Amino acid sequence: MSSHESNNNSENLTSDGLNRRGFVQAVGATAAAASLAPATLVNAGVDKKAQPEMLVQKLYETLTPKQKKAVAFDWDHKDGRGLLRTHVSNNWHITKPKIASNFFTKDQQDIIEAIFNGLYSPDWRPQIRKQLQDDAGGYGKSQSIALFGTPGTGKFEFVMTGRHLTIRCDGDSTEHVAFGGPIFYGHAAEGFNEEKDHPGNVYWHQALKANALLPMLDGKQRKQALVPKAPQESKIAFQGPKGELPGIALSELSKDQLAHAEGVLKTLLAPYRATDQTEALACLKAQGGLEKCSMAFYQSDDIGEDGVWDMWRIEGPSFVWHWRGAPHVHVWVNISNDPSVKTNARG
Repeated sequence: MSSHESNNNSENLTSDGLNRRGFVQAVGATAAAASLAPATLVNAGVDKKAQPEMLVQKLYETLTPKQKKAVAFDWDHKDGRGLLRTHVSNNWHITKPKIASNFFTKDQQDIIEAIFNGLYSPDWRPQIRKQLQDDAGGYGKSQSIALFGTPGTGKFEFVMTGRHLTIRCDGDSTEHVAFGGPIFYGHAAEGFNEEKDHPGNVYWHQALKANALLPMLDGKQRKQALVPKAPQESKIAFQGPKGELPGIALSELSKDQLAHAEGVLKTLLAPYRATDQTEALACLKAQGGLEKCSMAFYQSDDIGEDGVWDMWRIEGPSFVWHWRGAPHVHVWVNISNDPSVKTNARG
């Protein structure tokens, strides 16, 4: 639960007659089920009203004109950062009001929290909370939200931003892209400059999984996979089918090597709800799958000079998963089924 609840009367009721604590717990449980594939939803009899997308509509309907002016925008709203809906950065806010501030009512805060919970796999929620605690003093303290379009009437998108966080909910209304557009995650577990092995970092296991591919490669393959210098981390625009992708082409891997690469991808997707994982894989398949991607391990910024590469990237025609592990973890994700989709990223 978010920190604002410790000072509230737990018997205070939502408009549906649930107390706030019960509302977040009930919605969290239902949203976990709602992250399953659509066919499973029907078979399980899941209440679709508790899915994050429906909760976004519920939230929008509760906003006052003053609140809408501050956090709700037209679908193609632009500011000095360009098309705001497609922007992504490592530490930014679309809007000023913080989630835990009195700008939002307690009921609205609970709905926002339930949306946030529903975007992640239940198994991963404790790790996400740890990251937010380490990086931003906890959930809701410094994160803000924005809504684009009008939920329930066509295209819409909910975005939560903050330090080491950009996460989206769009109900598949944003065409061609996974996750509703580019996302970002990161963690500085024990200070800005992390040590070798990244103690306490909730994402370091992803890098270890990726690095475990290298011992499986022969000398020629390893030479292809190792690249001297990493690109700028925010360079996640798509190169298309004719692009020069860094590292080793995954089409050159043996069956067991490719199976490990598939395991890396599974590990990367694990924090997110099942529907977003499925959408990301469908986008990748539309561009030829992992076999159309490359994987690069960057020799620059090797913390501890231990040959466990902190910087690496998987990239395809319209797929970028850039993993920066020095001086702490920054990860940029951009996935589409169409390489012509533009991204507004800024480091």
